[in-house]
Amino acid sequence: MKRYSYGYNCCEPMSPAICQQILTSLSIITGQDGTTDGIDRLNAIRENSIYFMRQLKKLGFIVYGDEGSPIVPMLIFNPGKLASFSREALERGLAVVVVGYPATPIISSRARFCISASHTRQDLDKALKIISEIGDILMLRAKN
Repeated sequence: MKRYSYGYNCCEPMSPAICQQILTSLSIITGQDGTTDGIDRLNAIRENSIYFMRQLKKLGFIVYGDEGSPIVPMLIFNPGKLASFSREALERGLAVVVVGYPATPIISSRARFCISASHTRQDLDKALKIISEIGDILMLRAKN
């Protein structure tokens, strides 16, 4: 098995510390630790993600993904605007992940926003304001 196993020959196993982190996280999420902290955090992530995605759409941006997902992809389309979007956001104090070709089709360049349970409504509104400003500068809105 060891000689021909892809997982054995080509992959690194998870360290015991990582395995323990996963087990602990799952016990918190499922409430086995005796608290509701895990479910409360999952609900907060879902609420924050839905709010953020809906607000981006209201602002006229094209957003992919499922409501409630903590990763919210916003289409930029033009690969030439990808670096500009990232730079403008960083200058305004907003860290974003941008993804372009070859990870996506060439005209499906996007920014990916990672939403957390720790984000407050004020944090999300500040990010939306920054994204709106950059959207105007780079003409990223689908509708005005």
